[in-house]
Amino acid sequence: MNAQPADQPTTEPHAITAPLPHLRRLALTGFMGAGKTTVGRLLAARLNWEFLDLDTYIESRTGLTVPAIFSIHGEAHFRQLESTALASALGRSHLVLALGGGAPEVLTNRLLLEQTPATSTIFLDAPYPTLFDRCMLQALNPGSTDRPILADPTTAEARFLQRQPIYRRLARLTLDTANLTPEETVAAILDRLC
Repeated sequence: MNAQPADQPTTEPHAITAPLPHLRRLALTGFMGAGKTTVGRLLAARLNWEFLDLDTYIESRTGLTVPAIFSIHGEAHFRQLESTALASALGRSHLVLALGGGAPEVLTNRLLLEQTPATSTIFLDAPYPTLFDRCMLQALNPGSTDRPILADPTTAEARFLQRQPIYRRLARLTLDTANLTPEETVAAILDRLC
């Protein structure tokens, strides 16, 4: 999923000086393929903030991959680990956090995101066919993360439709990324939040 260690800050020479003084955390949400990790890394670099992918953070804390946690312990156990990891991550400042696609389905996670001061959630949206195609292209890359839910595209689409209103309600900002590059998405986020 991430080539960079979960706790490693990302920096870029063209980082913004004193960005977003009213915010200390940005959480990116959306379905798989929305670009949360790609956009999150770029956004963190532009802000000179830390980037953290929640799924990778869970893996580093447990020593298991997300698919292995699901397989061995089930989804309910994974969601408990996810809530604990999210609470820990939200204790950090100057953080861009890429949430797992299912994280907002859990009430505890929504409350953590909504009630942590100086935290803003951004929904990266796109039509399901676009997201599915992105995931299929990504799956061709060596070392890409296994996405078992995509084995049944109809079930995956149903889950997308179920989650989409939750993402919208949770987000302070919603961006349609279907026709945006990751760099354009970062620029749009910064334009709307600054």
